[in-house]
This record gives sequence, structure tokens and C-alpha cells, in this order.
Amino acid sequence: MLRFSIYLCLLLFGLQTLTAQTNIPLPEHPRPDWERANWLNLNGDWEFRFDKEDAGLKQGWGKGTQKFPLTIHVPFPWGAPLSGVKDEADIAWYQRTISIPKDWKGQRVFVVIGASDYKTTVWFGGKELGSFEGGYVPFEFELPLTSLKAGANQKLVIRVDDKRREYALYGKQGYGNARGIWQTIYLEARANDYLETLHFTPDIDKGKVQVTATLPQPASQDLALKLNIAGVSAPVSQTIGKGQTQLSFEVSIPDFRLWTLENPHLYEVEATLGGDKIKSYFGMRKISVVNLPGTNFPYVALNNQPIYLQIALDQSYHPEGFYTFPTDEFMKNEIKLAKDIGLNGIRTHIKIDVPRKLYWADKMGLLIMSDLPNFWGQPNAEARAESERVLPQLIKRDFNHPAIFSWILFNETWGLKTKVEENGKKVDRYLPETQQWVASMYRKAKALDPSRLIEDNSICCGAGHTETDINSWHEYLPGYGWEDYLKNLTTKTFEGSTFNFENGYKVGRQPNINSEFGNVWGYDGSSGDVDWTWDYHRSVNTFRKYPLVAGWLYTEHHDVINEWNGYFKFDRTQKFTGLDAFVPGMSLKDLHADIYVTTGQDISHSVRPTEVVQVPLTISAMTGRTDLGKELTLKVELNGWDAFGQAKKWQSFTKKIPYSPWIQQAIAPLYVVMPSEKSVAVLALTLQDANGNILSRNFNMYIIEKPQAAEIVTASGEKQRLLTIAPNKFSDAKWSMKQWDVLDGLKVNGAGSGYFEYKIKWPTDLKADNVSGASFIMEASAKQLFGKDKSGDVKIADNYMLGGGTFDNSLNPNSYPMTDETKFPSDVAISFNGIAAGKLNLPDDPADHRGVLSWHYQPQNRKLREAGSYGYRLEVNVPNEAIQKAIQTGELVLRLAVEGNGGLAIYGEKFGMYPFDPTVIVKVK
Repeated sequence: MLRFSIYLCLLLFGLQTLTAQTNIPLPEHPRPDWERANWLNLNGDWEFRFDKEDAGLKQGWGKGTQKFPLTIHVPFPWGAPLSGVKDEADIAWYQRTISIPKDWKGQRVFVVIGASDYKTTVWFGGKELGSFEGGYVPFEFELPLTSLKAGANQKLVIRVDDKRREYALYGKQGYGNARGIWQTIYLEARANDYLETLHFTPDIDKGKVQVTATLPQPASQDLALKLNIAGVSAPVSQTIGKGQTQLSFEVSIPDFRLWTLENPHLYEVEATLGGDKIKSYFGMRKISVVNLPGTNFPYVALNNQPIYLQIALDQSYHPEGFYTFPTDEFMKNEIKLAKDIGLNGIRTHIKIDVPRKLYWADKMGLLIMSDLPNFWGQPNAEARAESERVLPQLIKRDFNHPAIFSWILFNETWGLKTKVEENGKKVDRYLPETQQWVASMYRKAKALDPSRLIEDNSICCGAGHTETDINSWHEYLPGYGWEDYLKNLTTKTFEGSTFNFENGYKVGRQPNINSEFGNVWGYDGSSGDVDWTWDYHRSVNTFRKYPLVAGWLYTEHHDVINEWNGYFKFDRTQKFTGLDAFVPGMSLKDLHADIYVTTGQDISHSVRPTEVVQVPLTISAMTGRTDLGKELTLKVELNGWDAFGQAKKWQSFTKKIPYSPWIQQAIAPLYVVMPSEKSVAVLALTLQDANGNILSRNFNMYIIEKPQAAEIVTASGEKQRLLTIAPNKFSDAKWSMKQWDVLDGLKVNGAGSGYFEYKIKWPTDLKADNVSGASFIMEASAKQLFGKDKSGDVKIADNYMLGGGTFDNSLNPNSYPMTDETKFPSDVAISFNGIAAGKLNLPDDPADHRGVLSWHYQPQNRKLREAGSYGYRLEVNVPNEAIQKAIQTGELVLRLAVEGNGGLAIYGEKFGMYPFDPTVIVKVK
């Protein structure tokens, strides 16, 4: 009975400990790649105090004798909503009581902080343990044995000084500062001799992995290092001799399993050094550069196979946690979101990311480009020293993550330009001595990690490369600019060329990557929040014609406060592309398919009725698949909607096209006869294998331009008279917020409550005895009053990266927010000659790929005018009483009224989705 009671007490204690560990934010061990069993998570509520006057040091706050008035939710940075405190000062203090578990007695105890920005000082039991500078990498302090009282409550106090320093690696924290502790803080027990690092460098060509173990100080005695590698039968044992701090050796991995994007196998490791035990892992994979088969084009290779990089720029921000994600599940979902749309990588941008997010990339199979954050001052000695200090710490922490394939040292030459005087003016210049330092940083990174690719500077805006493993560049263009740009770039890029390189440096055998693109900066003053899929479709179509470009990196994974070009919104809810409206089942994954048929840059064309159109085709197969035979089937369908917005199917056929692994070539074009009627035609292309499995989908669109006849005869023989009116030809309008036109009246908008009224002349030959009824069709949507459309001067700060800009996704003059999960509905009441015809719901004010005509008729002048916006096809019957009144008065008065604040937008034949103006269709006997 006594034994059972003891067991029950231990069980209850264990449950209480588990509850304490899980009832806190981010309870999981922060580093699955470097985990000791004896650890205690210190996340949760801490006492907190700002130190606006910087008086805490003088007043001895580190002693822990004073109560702090606020409570902060660690590890969320102060100022982030999830922290529970506002940003009120550059210096702040944290404190809480901690209790060292009794079973840790006799072990060394450390407090470990995953990251804290910027200078962090720690006190324990009233004694200062030390300070650390840096905002992104982990650091630790040992709790002195003389101060440890197992089981007793003792005070831990932390001061963080986050004053702005020009040399500090600040990154893009203007999007949300990482102030103070922003990664998990925990206690950890270790043996007297313990491992500082255990790095694994796989060699798949030899079936081995090189293991390098380091100790923080010389071994006090001969120590046995034992490794148990899951899936490898025999444990490995090596000896670190007394006085040594490092040991390297190779371990054979027989019949090893590769780490691939499809099957990202991880070898779990248990390492024991005396009394120190570590859990870690590694992946058997190789990063190198090989030629795309059949070409001399260098490509990044994973496991000796070229990989066409399709990557998203990942700002890695959260709207409420800023640098810190709220849960582990959220981090896992970040990786899932990227994989679900067919990407094979992300670039963590100007931020050293959270280890658990990297873990999920390792676990789920997604490549990572990892950036060293930038400083914003000039490249003086202090700034250089900071980059040189942090780079080894970054590589040290993240060495074992197989997902990481490259380190990027600098971005767009931020922090690398020096102010010099030229012709009496101060100008910024990327000086040769700075270039030489950047090249030395490349060599330093290469020495620290020869197993990955190193990028000296992800270049933009006139700057070039020095020494680099990747020839990258940034280019933001409207969708119509890609063909000319890539044709020019590929002509100038070859081994030995100096294009995109600084003086004294030249192109070698580097993969060529367009490492940032998107329409967010492609239009004057940026595009704000728009339908990005139209330009994206054009650009991806063009990239696949130029295989010298070994991949691309799209800006961006998710929206942030000044850039709304994300695949997902800032809160990670969905945006809707509308692609499946053109080819059933089509999604972004089709635009990222390994085997892709492209029709080129232009995805919409004005054509004549019955015109025979030549459709160019290029097949781009970025895969070594050998199971598909020598031919694939291209299913071709010409569908769309006619001049009344009704769905039509005109023709379909199939075409055999050649296939071989890694094929990149133009193939025989299609010849397609266009419809004879005014319409929007979609040429849907579905690529299938011999078993009918869909490999990818694509499409091209054709606007058949033809004047609309005033009278038609339907297929059933019914005569119809069409009374059309342009959207801007209203006779009266009154709106509570605003009324305005787009592109000379191709679309008209009314925001708030109000009405548009149209007076339509009734033909004199349409009498009571020859009219059997009438209906009315139009394309319309709700109309939200966006920031850009409000009265008053719009002032947009230009320091976007440091937190300036709009903070309003609709304020940019080019913006028209893309369709998402948040709807903006409106109800429009329709009447004719004062007689109600009904009230129709307009579900939203959308903008996406479905706004075909809104994109097609945009002027190409680097400005956007409600591009991508479109409406819903509405149809109502005209009441007979209204028809009789029109016959009598010679006029049909149409009123479209909104009572609430949903507004109304009316689309004409050259705007929106459907090619018709508002039209009354009169049935003639």
C-alpha cells in the first residue's frame, strides 16, 4: 500500500509537471536537433518593467528585491500583441522565481535563451551571470553551483537593452520589432564534461557521414563518445582524449535512405559523452551543382539530381507575435502551406528563423535558403565585426538541418554602401574595399560549411556579385515585361561574362536564379494589394521558356504590413486565384508542375471572329521520370462565355506531344479556329500521361471582339432586341461616400448607400402587340471604399523596410485587394419605371484571375486601374407594367439602389469578366 501511494504521488507529480510544461506558450523543446532530457521550459508569465530612464542598473534591479508592475507573456517580444505589453521603451527588465529540480543535484545547470534582441544581461540569486549581444542566436549562462538550492524558489532577473545600433543586425524589424526575449528560454542540466556541438556532414557518394564533436573546454579526462543512430545496427564509440576539445571521424551508413523532398528521411541520433546525453538527427543528402541534362546550364542539385527551384520569399512574420509564432502547429503549417501549392523551398528573409520551424522543413521535406540579417548603417569596422561574429553562430546552430541548402550573406547591398562626396554631393557607393570584404565573408562561410552553397549578396538595383556559388538577381516587373527581360538576360549570362558582377569578378559555373520577383514592386510606387495571379501566370509561363534560369523566388509566402503580394494573407487565411474557373481543378500547383506546357508570356489576346490562331507551345520537363514513355497527351478545349455571359463549349481535341526526361524545347504549335460570336474564349490545356493521369493544366484566353448587333435571333428562332447602355451613361447618381469612374467609364463605382439611374430610350417600333416580355442582364459587384479612393492627399512613407509605408492594403494607388476569405457583400434593389423588379445579393467586391477583361484592357504604363476586379452576372425580368409604361412614355428608367453601405460597381463590355454592357433584352413576337 505504501509502495502504491508513493507511485500515485509520483504519477500526480508527473501530471502536474506535464501540465506546467504544456500550459505555457510553445511548450515543446525548442531544438529537436539538440535536445537534452533534463530541461525545464521557462516560457509563460514573467514580471516585467520598462526602464525609460535607464535607471535599473544604478538602482540594483538585478538583485530581484523589487516587484515589477507589469506581466509579459514570454517568449513574445514586447510590443507584440501576444506579449500583453505595449512598446514603451528601449530597455526593459524581466524577473520570475525558478526552482531547480532536486534530481538535477550534482549536475551543472544553465539558463539558455533561444534569442533575445539585443544586449541581454542575466542575474541569478542577485548575482550577475553575464551579458550577450545579438538578436538572433542562442546564448547561455551557467548558474553558479554556490548559488544553487535544489527545490528552493530563487529569482532570475533579465535586462534587455534594445536601443537602435547602426551596426546591429536588425533586418526588417520595422515590420514588427523583435524586442527582448523572442524565443524559448529554458533551464538545462548537463554533466561536468558536455558536448557543445555535434555536426553531421553526410557523404552520399561514399555512404558515410562525417561526425565532428566539440567541447566548450578541454576534456577533464578521456571520454567515450557513443552514438546510437536509428537504423544503423552497430553503435559507434570514439574517445575524446583528456585535454582535447574536438574530434572528427566517419561513420558508414550501409543501405542508407536519402533525404528527399518526397521522402525526407531523418536519421535520429542519441549521443552520450560520459554523463551528457543528446538527441539530434541528420539527413543523408547532398547539395551540389550539376548541369541540366542535355545542356550546359548549371543547376542546384539535390542528391546529384538537378532541381528546378520554385521558392517563396518568407518574411517569417506573425501579425500578433511578430518574430515569434504562437504555436508549434502554426510553424508546421507554414511548411505545409508552401508544399501544398507545389513549392520546393522558402527563403527565410533577413531573419534567422526559429529552430522548430526549420525542424518541420526537415521533417516534411522543404528546402531552405537562410539569410544572415543585415545592418542598416554603413559598412564600418564595427558593422563588419558584427556580421563576422554572428555568421559562425548561425552556421553552428543550424548546421544539422538538411533542409538548408544555402547561406545568403547580404541582401540588395543593404548596409554595404558608403556615403562619399562626388561633385559636392553625398552619394552612396558600393566601394571596392567593401566588395573585397564581402568576398572574404563568402570564403569564411565556405570554410565553415563547405557542404552548402554560399551567396555573397542577393543583388538588386545596379549592384553586382563578387565571389558566389549562386548567380542571383532581383527583378520586379509587370507581367508584360518578362519576355524581353529574360531574352536579354540569358543572352548576356554565360561563363566568363561580367554581367551582374562587380569589376574584377565574373560569372563562373553558378546556377542562375531570379531570386526575387513579383508585381508588388513591378508597378510605380509598388502595387499594393492586387490580384497577383495574372502577372504571376505570365511570368511563370515565360520562365519555363528559358531553362538557363535554374529557378525563381517569388515575393512572397504571406503578406506583411507593407507588402500584400503573399500567396496567403498575413493571418495565413486563403486568397482565391480563380484559376479553376478556366480549367476545372486547376490550382497554383499546376503552375509549379514538374512537366509544364507553356504558351508564353501573353495569356490574353484580342482576335477576330473565326480567326485561325497559332498557339506556340513549349514543353518544360524539370524531372528525370522515365515511366511516362515517349509521348504525352495534350487535351485541348475551347470553352468560355458568350456576349450574354453564358457558358459555351466550342471545340475540343487531343494532340500527342514528345516527352523525354529533362526535355526543354519548343514543339509544334496548335492552330485553333476562334468562335464566330463576340465572346471570351478559354483555350484550356490539360497534359496527361498514357493512363489519363493529369500532369499539369494551363490555359490561354482570347477576346473575340465584335460589335454587338441591336437585334438577334436565338437558336430557337426567337427574335430579341438589345437595348445596351454603357456603364458611365447614367442619367443620375447619388452615393453617400463617393462616386467615380474607371478608365473613362469602362467601370463605374458608387460607395456607401445610393443609386445609379439610367434612362433607356424605348424604340418606337416596339409596341404592346409585338413585345412578349423583357429581361435585364448586367455584371456588378459590391464596392468597398478603399484607402486610395478616399478624399484627401495620400502620403506614403518610403522607408518600407523600416516600418514606413501605408499599413493599409488598399491605400496604394495601384491597389485593388485580392479576393480572400473576408467578404464585402451588398444588396442591390432593381426597379424599372419605379416598379420593383427584385433585390439581388452581390457577395463580394472581388479581384483575381477571373477579372480577365480588367487585366486585358489595362494600359501598359506601370500603373494599375482596378486590375483584376470583376462582378457577378445578374439577370432579372422587367415587370410587364414597366414595359407598358415604357411603351407609353418612350423611356425605360432603370434604377439600381443600395440601402446599406455595400456600394455598387457596374462593369462594361471591356471590364470585369463578361464581355457585355448592361443590357435590356426585349423578346419580340
